[in-house]
Amino acid sequence: MVVIKTCDSDFEQKFKELLGRGAMDMEHVSSIVAQIIKEIRSEGNKALKKHIAKFDGWEPKSAEDLRVDPESMQKAYEELDAGLKDALHLAFDRIKSYHEKQMPKSWIDFDEAGNMLGQKVTAVDRAGLYIPGGKAAYPSSLLMNAIPAIVAGVEEIVVTTPAPENEINHLLLAAGHLCGIKKMFKVGGASAIAAMAYGTETIPKVDVITGPGNIFVATAKKMVYGDVNIDMIAGPSEIGILADESAIPEYLAIDLLSQAEHDEMASSILITPSNELAESVRETVYIELGKLERELIARKSIEERGAIIVTETMDEAIELMNEIAPEHLEVVTSNPFELLPKIKHAGAIFLGAFTPEPIGDYMAGPNHTLPTGGTAKFYSPLSTENFIKKSSIIAMSEEGINEIGEACALLAKTEGLTAHEKSVKIRLK
Repeated sequence: MVVIKTCDSDFEQKFKELLGRGAMDMEHVSSIVAQIIKEIRSEGNKALKKHIAKFDGWEPKSAEDLRVDPESMQKAYEELDAGLKDALHLAFDRIKSYHEKQMPKSWIDFDEAGNMLGQKVTAVDRAGLYIPGGKAAYPSSLLMNAIPAIVAGVEEIVVTTPAPENEINHLLLAAGHLCGIKKMFKVGGASAIAAMAYGTETIPKVDVITGPGNIFVATAKKMVYGDVNIDMIAGPSEIGILADESAIPEYLAIDLLSQAEHDEMASSILITPSNELAESVRETVYIELGKLERELIARKSIEERGAIIVTETMDEAIELMNEIAPEHLEVVTSNPFELLPKIKHAGAIFLGAFTPEPIGDYMAGPNHTLPTGGTAKFYSPLSTENFIKKSSIIAMSEEGINEIGEACALLAKTEGLTAHEKSVKIRLK
């Protein structure tokens, strides 16, 4: 894990490389993904079965083989250890409570002329959730994607998840039951995105697709956007930490590794004005690495995409972190709330020594589906708003249109739209 200083002569080049951490070479997979989408659109289930046999190592014999039986989800839930079941319920309740608070509202407003203006909030009819499999299974991702859709009032939720060797994680099935999922399908990758975007004989077409995935999933979501809505184009996971000399090195080292163990492409970056803290954290990272079950994955991530930056001041550290715009940002300083107004760009902000990033992954309540690769500068976390749409409401009174109609007609005439102009004028006194 490299330690670099802002006073180094080559700092600008090294920092530029860090800023490029989220770059995904979609070009080299785009032709493959385009062909997968084309086959799904033209062949439906036939293509799905072929792709599953190729990528997941088993061959569905019928359309029913693609489905996950709701009874199997219920059975998995009932067989859960009591402690694990309680933990799932606690997470569900906290996530639901948080998302209920962020739900946008419909509103109507009347003015003195009797005009009515407003906004009508309506859930999409059907949402598609992509839940990753492969190297690890993420029941927490199902909770984080399904609960805001439930809160938003989506009538039908469709879940797709890869099932290598026709096996699905037991806890993921249990989470599906807890969320009331009725339609879950054993298909992953770009095939799943295409199936939800365009529909097959078995998988219904959805209105919005959310959920993280690998470069094939991200590329497919980008390609189908416009035919359906999507949440964001998410890349590898990442953490940024702002810390001062008051921070405990062991805390920071483990928190950096908590992202590194996700996959080899994850990024872990600490920025601090303290030379002593920087060196101590670096040493502790390598001590703790050897204790991890996923040591090889975490080590490659730390060696190739991890960094500690030493700045002259905390203000300089904040400026650099705003430029990085990390997915997760921990602020571990003597008074983290003082720094909050200065932080402009981050997917989720974790304040204080007792707020590690994993508490946000599972239990705190805010969504863990977050913008990566610097896209926190313009993307927001997944929320209820990803599952709703807003309609404007306009109702003019006779007095109201007479009050503003001439100005409206003039603008229409200036743009050369005479029918627009006349449409207003014929209603004026």
